[in-house]
Amino acid sequence: MGIVERKEREREEMRQLILDGAQKLFLANGFEKVSIRNIADEIEYSPATIYLYFKDKNELLFALHQRGFVKMIGEFLPLQLLTDPFEKLVEMGRSYIRFAVENPELFDLMFIMNAPMDTLDKKDWVEGDQAFGLLMSVVQECMDAGIFQKHDVQSTAMMIWSSIHGYTALFLRKRLGMIPECDRQSVMDEAFNLFCETLKRGL
Repeated sequence: MGIVERKEREREEMRQLILDGAQKLFLANGFEKVSIRNIADEIEYSPATIYLYFKDKNELLFALHQRGFVKMIGEFLPLQLLTDPFEKLVEMGRSYIRFAVENPELFDLMFIMNAPMDTLDKKDWVEGDQAFGLLMSVVQECMDAGIFQKHDVQSTAMMIWSSIHGYTALFLRKRLGMIPECDRQSVMDEAFNLFCETLKRGL
């Protein structure tokens, strides 16, 4: 391995060390309560070292948000092998909800918090485009198979995503106080099933 390659590897290893430390603290304490200095203390380096890799906390949050999308899309990809497009769509929905429930802080960073998106400036949101592109592809398959009527694919995909995202966010943000806590998971499951049945009957 040459000097350039070794330096690049070492730089990437340090970057991942910073992200690992940041993610550990964020998951334990919440994003708002963690500072660059806290992260530096966690990995036993100076704050100045972190600033060599990330210009500010928002850029670091954006990198973690990218990690989250890699993880979520990684869970979607095996589902693309399913041959029934509607089954594929349903299982992607289940996977989305499961990911959110199992990774609430990461989900919050990916889809709720403003801070990571401030880093985008005028650049495209590649991670969001990739995830939404997978959804649109499956919606198109459902239309081609005659399961859905021919509507605008982008609008249809947005309707499906926003519906599932909406009650998932209500669940995560503890906005279901009107439902007894012991019943919330079953209500969520039934709401998802009803939504899927409605899609198949009437879209």
